[in-house]
Amino acid sequence: RSCILVSIGGKNIMLDCGMHMGYNDDRRFPDFSYITQNGRLTDFLDCVIISHFHLDHCGALPFMSEMVGYDGPIYMTHPTKAICPILLEDFRKITVDKKGETNFFTSQMIKDCMKKVVPLNLHQTVQVDDELEIKAYYAGHVLGAAMVHIKVGSESVVYTGDYNMTPDRHLGAAWIDKCRPDILISESTYATTIRDSKRCRERDFLKKVHESIERGGKVLIPVFALGRAQELCILLETFWERMNLKAPIYFSTGLTEKANHYYKLFITWTNQKIRKTFVQRNMFEFKHIKAFDRSYADNPGPMVVFATPGMLHAGQSLQIFKKWAGNEKNMVIMPGYCVQGTIGHKILNGQRKLEMEGRSTLDVKLQVEYMSFSAHADAKGIMQLIRMAEPRNMLLVHGEAVKMEFLKGKIEQEFSIDCYMPANGETVTVTTNPSVPVDISLNLLKREMALGGPLPDPKKPRTMHGTLIMKENSLKLVSSEQALKELGLNEHQLRFTCRVQLQDPHSDTDTLHRIYTHLKSVLKGYTIQHLPDGTVMVESIVIKVSSSTEDPNTKVLLLSWSYQFGSDLYCLKRGFFF
Repeated sequence: RSCILVSIGGKNIMLDCGMHMGYNDDRRFPDFSYITQNGRLTDFLDCVIISHFHLDHCGALPFMSEMVGYDGPIYMTHPTKAICPILLEDFRKITVDKKGETNFFTSQMIKDCMKKVVPLNLHQTVQVDDELEIKAYYAGHVLGAAMVHIKVGSESVVYTGDYNMTPDRHLGAAWIDKCRPDILISESTYATTIRDSKRCRERDFLKKVHESIERGGKVLIPVFALGRAQELCILLETFWERMNLKAPIYFSTGLTEKANHYYKLFITWTNQKIRKTFVQRNMFEFKHIKAFDRSYADNPGPMVVFATPGMLHAGQSLQIFKKWAGNEKNMVIMPGYCVQGTIGHKILNGQRKLEMEGRSTLDVKLQVEYMSFSAHADAKGIMQLIRMAEPRNMLLVHGEAVKMEFLKGKIEQEFSIDCYMPANGETVTVTTNPSVPVDISLNLLKREMALGGPLPDPKKPRTMHGTLIMKENSLKLVSSEQALKELGLNEHQLRFTCRVQLQDPHSDTDTLHRIYTHLKSVLKGYTIQHLPDGTVMVESIVIKVSSSTEDPNTKVLLLSWSYQFGSDLYCLKRGFFF
């Protein structure tokens, strides 16, 4: 399951809030004590972002918001907002109504949780608060899946959720800008896999289904209600039409109609081919695929059944599997990844005796086939996304440690960036080097050029003297005069003073007059004044003479100048070398 806490620029964002399908106790939910030991999560989180509707990414959402306590915004796309509560309610029914489990969320909690959802549009920048902004990108994978670009000031993170870099029969490929985030958090379900051609896999799948039907067997295809299910339904529908096959194909009741409704509603999220042909023919209205009734499982003769859920961990797919497992004519085709602990994972690893609930054992005699129609990116796809986004650091999640380690090495070698793969509950700290863009006023540039400095060169940084103003989240370097004018402030002058002692038997007035005469003769190009208040002024520098209390022949010269007149001070030094 996925549940990641990102702290960026003083903001805390939860990315996904999934449920682990391999557990039936509290371990199925994320451990929120990492965020707070007691009290509500609202005080610790700025927002929650859900990438898509699969339960390993959103299954713990009502538990987190209603049972632990979170009242802030939850962001997800429109299709995810529509489909998420249906899948949550479906899972609640299986867990609570059928298995009788307690410490689980209620139907009302799902409704209350969904009231906190703020829908996202693709490529729309959403301002969560004054500093935090998010933007969603198309991720393929399933209807409504999105990758999210999160930005606070000059720091940014991209979270992929689950994504697919190759288009399939009903969805397009994932895409993102060259946004160069500080860190790219990517799923790595198929970290070491480079999948073969999709055509070959489809041909293989159809061949296996056809062979099983021909010998009178039944084929069970466990799927999740939306996504791969539609993909394989389109494939079988076309094949049945072409081959004029008569064996019935069924799909778990209720969910097909709902799925169909949402694919029609969110047609813009599907691929180009479906969008083009939609007016003439809706690809999701199937002629050969009918709704399934549980009594059909005992019918004689061949049939193909799509049943949910996809990992055989509960529900109708598990019920049918138990009935058909004892017949070697039958077949189960696992079209995607199965989490450790699920029946799907066990049979794929060759287990032929299964311990079921109530300590009964089940002998598995049917054929078990694995054919990856997974809508996850493979190793090639992950590398392709890195090339697209050009991140400064990489973080792998949602995968198996050994496979992730291999991919980590590949990424570091090919892209020369740091790659992290934290375990559950582990924190990774990534140091960023933010570059802050600053506009420079034209007048200030002209003044610098007039002083005879080198021409601006982006490869050679140079020091600029000015006042930095921050206005409406942007920075500007201007002259101090312009800054005072723009901000409506009065100038305060900072002056420095120092004392110089010299031996002179004359009176204070005579000493000052002699200094004035000397400076007049030496510093011809400068303004030198003898003022009535008993001081001499050289440009902005003030000179005053007083006698020492201990020795009247020792005169103390008080020099005072403002900080910006360094050149005047230099000229005075020249004048005093007498």
